[in-house]
Amino acid sequence: MEPRTPRIPLADRMRPRSLDEVLGQDHLLGPGRALRRAIEADRLTSLLLWGPPGSGKTTLARLLADHTRAHFEAFSAVLGSVKDVRRIVEHARTRRDGIEQRDTLLFVDEIHRFNKAQQDAFLPHVESGLLTLVGATTENPSFQVIPALLSRCGVLVLHPLQPADLERILRRALEDPERGLGGSPLPLEEAVIERLALFAGGDARKALGALERVALAALDREDPAAPIDADEASALLGADTLLYDRSGEEHYNVISAFIKSLRGSDVQAALYWMARMLEAGEDPMFVARRLVVFASEDVGNADPRGLQIALAAKDAVHFLGLPEARFPLSQATIYLATAPKSNSAKGYFQAAAAVRKHGALPVPVHLRNAATNLMKELGYGEGYEYPHDFEGHHVSAQYLPDELDGETFFQPGDQGFEKMIRDRMEIWESRRERGVSTPKRRR
Repeated sequence: MEPRTPRIPLADRMRPRSLDEVLGQDHLLGPGRALRRAIEADRLTSLLLWGPPGSGKTTLARLLADHTRAHFEAFSAVLGSVKDVRRIVEHARTRRDGIEQRDTLLFVDEIHRFNKAQQDAFLPHVESGLLTLVGATTENPSFQVIPALLSRCGVLVLHPLQPADLERILRRALEDPERGLGGSPLPLEEAVIERLALFAGGDARKALGALERVALAALDREDPAAPIDADEASALLGADTLLYDRSGEEHYNVISAFIKSLRGSDVQAALYWMARMLEAGEDPMFVARRLVVFASEDVGNADPRGLQIALAAKDAVHFLGLPEARFPLSQATIYLATAPKSNSAKGYFQAAAAVRKHGALPVPVHLRNAATNLMKELGYGEGYEYPHDFEGHHVSAQYLPDELDGETFFQPGDQGFEKMIRDRMEIWESRRERGVSTPKRRR
C-alpha cells in the first residue's frame, strides 16, 4: 500500500506567489510605496509585521524570501531556543565572512511569544546588522517586544482584509485549477461567497478554510452539480454562521432589536439578541461599539457610569477576544438595560442646528481671551466675573451670543443622576432671572 500523500490545506496552497497577488495591503505594497520599493530593490531593514490573523504576515515574509539575495532563515518563537539562536548567529557570521558573502534575513513567526532571553540573544546581532530581522505578530509590539529590540525595527501595520478582498480571494480559489478548486467546479451561489467573506471577519485563512470545508462536504451530495445556497452551505459547515447576514436585512433587524430592547429596559430580550449576533459570528467589537453609543445616546447622564462600563467592556473585548469577551459584553448589556434612561445628549444636535442657522456668531466681548495689551484695550474680557468667587461657584451671566440668549439645547430628564442636574439648573435659572449672585465671604 502506497503511503498517503499529505493534503495541503487550501489556504496554504492559495498563498500569493507575487507582490501583485497580495490583497488588502496597498498602503504597504501598492505601486511606489516605501516597503514595495525596498523589497524590489532588496534594501530591507529590520521590521515587525503587526496585524490580525489571516492578514498576510507570513505570506509577506515568504515573498521577502523570494525577492532577497540574502539567505532566508525561518525561526519559530514557540519551538526555538536560545541554543537555536546561537546556531543561527554562527551560520550567519560564516555565511557573511566566508565564500558566500551573503547576508541573513531572519523571519520570526509569532515574535510576541519570544521570551526576554531569546530577544536579548538576538539584539546585538540585529544591532550590528549581522541579522536582518522580520518578525510577525498579532499582538501590539509595544507590549511584547523589549524596547531595545523594538527601537531597531520599523513597525508595519497590516489591516484586516475587507469583504471585497476576501471575495476576490475566494473566487480566485474557485477558479484556479492548479492550486485551488477549479479542477472540480463548486456550484456556489453568489450569496454564499459574500456570506463566507463576511463570516471570515477579515481573515483570509478563515475564509479559505470555510470554503474548503464546504467543498469537501459537497462531495457527498446526491446531486453534486446542484447550486449550493447559503442555507445548504451553513448545513455543510455544520454551523449557523451563514444564517446571520452581517450586511443584509437580517443584520439590521437583529441589531435594531438589540438596541430597542436595551432602550426598553428589557434585559432578557437584550441578552437574547446579543447572543443571536455573537453565536452567528458577529464581530464582538461591533457589539461593543453599539453599547458605547447606547450608553451616551440612551442612558447619558441619568447614569454617567454607563459610559464608563461600556468603554471598559470595549477594552476588555479587545484585550480578551472570543470566547471570553462574552462576559464583559453580557455585563455591560445587563447594566445598560437596567440603568435609568435619558436621551438628553441629543442637545448637541440642536446646538449644531443653531450653528448652521446663524453661522459663526461673534463671541461676547466679556468672554474673549485678553492675551495681549491691545486686546485688553479693546475690552476683551472686561466685565467677566469668575464663578468660583461666588457662593455655589455660580454667577448669573450671559454666555451665549445675544442672538441665542435664552435658547435651550440641553433638557435634563427626571431619571437617576439627571434629576439632580435638573434641580441644580433650576436653581441657577432662578438666580439668573432675579439677577442674583452672592460673592463668597472672605475669611
